[in-house]
Amino acid sequence: MPKPLLFLDVDGVLNPASPHPDAGFDAHTLLGYRVLLSTRHAGWLRELAGEYELVWATTWEDEANRHVSPLLGLPELPVVRFTGYVPQPGDPRVPLMQLISGRKWPPILRYAQGRPFAWVDDVIPGRLVRRALLRRDRLLLPVDPVHGMERRHVDRLLARPPRAGLLRRSPARP
Repeated sequence: MPKPLLFLDVDGVLNPASPHPDAGFDAHTLLGYRVLLSTRHAGWLRELAGEYELVWATTWEDEANRHVSPLLGLPELPVVRFTGYVPQPGDPRVPLMQLISGRKWPPILRYAQGRPFAWVDDVIPGRLVRRALLRRDRLLLPVDPVHGMERRHVDRLLARPPRAGLLRRSPARP
C-alpha cells in the first residue's frame, strides 16, 4: 500500500511572512525574492517523509526543487502542475468568490487520482476544509501565513494520516 501524499506549499507555509525572531529562520534571496527558511522545517519534513510521499503543491513548481529543496536538505520531489492547467471534465467547480484560493484544488485532486492525501497551505477555502472533515482519505490543514507551519501541524499530520474510504457515521439513535 503506497503512503498517502502530502501536498506542500512554500510561501506562507515554509516561507512565513513574519515569524518570531527566535524561530530559527534564515533569509535567502531566491529568484529575486527574500525567502525565510528554517532548519526546523527541514527536520519536520524528513520526519513526515516517513509517513507520507512529499509533493510540491506550490506556484514555485519546479523552482521549489531547484531552490528550496537543497536549502532544506530534501531530495527532488514530485510537483503538481498549476501553470497552464486546463480544467478537465469532472473537475470540481470553484465558486467565484474562491477562484483564487481554490484554484489549486482541481489540479491537486487530479494529481492524487483517488489516493489518500493531506494538503498544507495558507490559502485553503474553508468550504473545502469543512468537507474534508467528513472524509478519512483527506486532511486539509490551513496554516497562518504570518507564522508558517508549526509543530502542531506536524503532530496532526502524524496523528491522523489520511486513509482510504469515507468516515462512517454512527447510526441515529432512536
